[in-house]
Amino acid sequence: MKAPRFAYARPASVAEALALLDKHKDDARVLAGGQSLVPMLNFRVAAPKVLVDINRIAALSGIKVTKSHVRVGALTRHVELERSPEIAKHLPLVAAAVPHIAHPAIRNRGTFGGSCALADPAAELPACALALGATFVVAGKKGERRVAAADFFRGLYATALKPGELLVAAEFPLLKPGDRSAFGELARRHGDYAMVGVAVHRSKKVRAAFFGVGDRPEVVEADTADGVLSKIPGLEPRADLHASAETKLHLARVLAGRVLAQLQ
Repeated sequence: MKAPRFAYARPASVAEALALLDKHKDDARVLAGGQSLVPMLNFRVAAPKVLVDINRIAALSGIKVTKSHVRVGALTRHVELERSPEIAKHLPLVAAAVPHIAHPAIRNRGTFGGSCALADPAAELPACALALGATFVVAGKKGERRVAAADFFRGLYATALKPGELLVAAEFPLLKPGDRSAFGELARRHGDYAMVGVAVHRSKKVRAAFFGVGDRPEVVEADTADGVLSKIPGLEPRADLHASAETKLHLARVLAGRVLAQLQ
């Protein structure tokens, strides 16, 4: 199939992009990597009147380490995260997750911000953001605001982004001495959507963010790894084409046991 007709705009700055998004609101969609949006257009799942291509906005790209956090620009490609020594050092959970995202061709174009703004419940990066306690930086005509990852994901393909707003970056707290992270997912084939996945971070507490189990990533937090495992029966996975709800719950517990063992 072919995409429906739409107008096309390619702003050169965040201000220009926001002006377009504010003008067209729900009639506009943002094009970053396009690895999800373009298929949605071709299958007529999405039919925006205006496509706002942000690929010329250099300010939205890049990885920056400060004294308090790691800032990842929304336009940063998956492959940049995969190859970045800063990500490997300061965000090893993200470094471990990125190779599970689809295939190299997808990672060459797909973006961090695109994945998080789409809020696919089977996506790896939203779960990492939740496990690590990231904060999303959102820009609008009234300026920037910050949204905790725990408040950002609202449901199936739904986020805290309002019409006219643009996700510009995420800020991840720097790791503290003794912090540990681990990641795992189960898929029918490498690169397929995860049947079940979990991103785990241990700091003062152990926080496990499960994905592929519901309409958004689900967080389980406890003082210990065993405490996390004891809370998993409280998850309420939804059946899908891959497995029943009961099977997903079983897989979540088995996978969590494997991943949590890596923290010991």
